[in-house]
Amino acid sequence: MSVRVTWWGHATVTVEDSGVRVLTDPLFVRRLAHLRRRRGALPPAEAARADLVLVSHLHADHLHLASLARLAPGTRLVVPHGATAAVPGLRRVVGARQLHVTEVWPGEEFAVGTLTVRAVHAAHDGRRLPCGPRRVPALGYVVRGAARTYFAGDTGLFEEMADEVGPCDVALLPVGGWGPFLGHGHLDARRAAVAAARLAPCSAVPVHYGTYWPIGMDAVRPHEFHAPGEEFERLAARLAPDVVVHRLGHGESVRPAVAR
Repeated sequence: MSVRVTWWGHATVTVEDSGVRVLTDPLFVRRLAHLRRRRGALPPAEAARADLVLVSHLHADHLHLASLARLAPGTRLVVPHGATAAVPGLRRVVGARQLHVTEVWPGEEFAVGTLTVRAVHAAHDGRRLPCGPRRVPALGYVVRGAARTYFAGDTGLFEEMADEVGPCDVALLPVGGWGPFLGHGHLDARRAAVAAARLAPCSAVPVHYGTYWPIGMDAVRPHEFHAPGEEFERLAARLAPDVVVHRLGHGESVRPAVAR
């Protein structure tokens, strides 16, 4: 059975594996605070259809309450441990939409239908400022079914990445951000290519770039908005030549190869 990956923009991806629809970090708005969507149409209603939703960390472009409110009642939502205590608005959305919430630590594993999902460490500040000092881990996830798909969330490189993730067929790797400068705990195109070399998946899909940008800053380092996907593809060809890179447009899908 093949696996289908659809990129909706930023870190929002649908992975269809073994009859289960997994949605990552849903963000379905044209504007978020000082950010506006500069490329790609807003995801259609079908993008919110999911059996399982994975949230990597508490930053508003990854844990977006209004987008979570579009989920169907009864959808299973997985968040980092402590998320519902740290974000009061999340409790309201969960109650209003009757979502089934599971909070996980790195290393925890759970089953959804025929899939097994394991939370893994991410080298990123998982707090949601200014909600307070409560520390909540940032996570990545490995979804195992017909394929082993790694969704990195937001992360920097870390020494144990390959060991933590383990063998994977598809890596959904962030290669940029939403502003002209990436802070600590992020992958740019070069670091993402290094991650691809370390992880050695069959396929990699660059995400988390070319979607949102600060209002009024279109002319500030515009290559950081437009270029990361192509730059990742170029660098991965040199650093990880055995990895097939699928650089998707917004709303495009791919059925990546899976190791047998």
